[in-house]
Amino acid sequence: MKKMMIALVILLVVVVGGLATLRFVNFNHLGAEQYYVKITADGAIEKETLDNGKVYETYWYKAYKAYNEEGKEISVDFSAQKNLRHDAYLRVYYKESKGITSYEEVQENEVPKKALEQL
Repeated sequence: MKKMMIALVILLVVVVGGLATLRFVNFNHLGAEQYYVKITADGAIEKETLDNGKVYETYWYKAYKAYNEEGKEISVDFSAQKNLRHDAYLRVYYKESKGITSYEEVQENEVPKKALEQL
């Protein structure tokens, strides 16, 4: 009986830990480098109509210059489900094998100095 209780406690810890990891860890950020982009124009709209008639719009941002905290430059392409605000600063998460995996808007004062100088 004691072994069964220990096994149940271990199982409970593993399950709770797994659920917490799924809830609080953004896997798109793991192993990604952070770069910063300033949105200067509207994205190019791509519309897709589903079988049920619903239309989805994707906004593509192509050939944007992105800079990391050391000022290193890369060119990135990414998409958004809405047209992003002009003059918005984004922190983008970049993986060599996948490109941009995620982004979030940040305030100008959150952009590292060397990246801000380049933007």
